[in-house]
Amino acid sequence: MVIIVMGVSGSGKTTIARALADALHWSFSDADDFHDPENVQKMRSGIALTDEDREPWLRAIRAAIEQWRRHEFGHVLACSALKENYREILGRNDPDVKFVYLQGEFDLISRRLKGRKSHFFNAALLRSQFDTLEIPKDALVVDISRTPKEIVQTIIGAINPQTGRKL
Repeated sequence: MVIIVMGVSGSGKTTIARALADALHWSFSDADDFHDPENVQKMRSGIALTDEDREPWLRAIRAAIEQWRRHEFGHVLACSALKENYREILGRNDPDVKFVYLQGEFDLISRRLKGRKSHFFNAALLRSQFDTLEIPKDALVVDISRTPKEIVQTIIGAINPQTGRKL
């Protein structure tokens, strides 16, 4: 099974996905590591990526998901997956792929981004991410105002990691 922890930048995807992977003793990956240098530079410069920019990135992630499914018991991926068609590519119709949407208010996430120093994402792009976001209809939705430990416990309690079925 692959659990994709999704949401806008600053929602806590990497923190939650790492903690979830640790709790489950699964592998972890961050979709940011799949961006090519040109896309990273665009985002660092405050230029929003287009769907055309994202296409090779999404395909590379999907190929990795196929590998993880074949060779691992479970994997957790932190990935924005903002649009429905992105989630289609990543595996929305794949029963072994589960989406967890980290939902939060713009002001809270904006404050988090302003305090972040070690990430290439330009905080000025947050509004464009909220504008792009298509709220998933088939994901587990978790409120990010809770502690990371509470969020991880909620995810584990809602998705049976052994079978992938929602409880």
